[in-house]
Amino acid sequence: MSTWVEMLKSSQKTCLVQDGRKKIHYTFKNHTEMAEEYDMATFDLSVRKFRKKSTLGSSGQWEYEIGEATNITNIEELSIRESNTTPRFSAKYSKNAFQWRIRNLPYPLDNYSITVDDEKRQLVLRTKNKKYFKRISIPDMDRFHLPLDQNAVKLAHANNCLIISYQKPSQIIEHEKALHKELRKMKASKDGDVECNPS
Repeated sequence: MSTWVEMLKSSQKTCLVQDGRKKIHYTFKNHTEMAEEYDMATFDLSVRKFRKKSTLGSSGQWEYEIGEATNITNIEELSIRESNTTPRFSAKYSKNAFQWRIRNLPYPLDNYSITVDDEKRQLVLRTKNKKYFKRISIPDMDRFHLPLDQNAVKLAHANNCLIISYQKPSQIIEHEKALHKELRKMKASKDGDVECNPS
């Protein structure tokens, strides 16, 4: 059993159902927190974020592994802001694949190439016109100590959005099936977090 699986099993869990999502909060023995959000219909994972306690015991900022922060900012208060044509990268995992979307990339599909960097354990995205470059790590592959496979990568492009998919290996699919079975059993509050245990 991997260290990651052991951490999940031994963590304290709470859950909440809100806005069509099941939100799971984990507290690990080292006091690191993880929060995940699953779509109630598909059980696709749309958010995974972590935060650690400081040496003084206060909670740090959330760091997103999947999804992105939804901070609402008054645009009139911003003197400098990101252009709405800047490429935007986000991750969203489905049942069978790790998937990333990069919006605002207008170039045709044949302009992109993606390769596996075995040494750095990353996917490397390049464009022929040298307008975009991105390295992508897959934390779950690292947690399970699995090698990356070039044949597992696929690209698609539509509506100025590049979609990168990496087929999940069977070890991760089986782990997630077992985990999701337990998460579906958890009793959840619609009003706030409650202590949750499989029923």
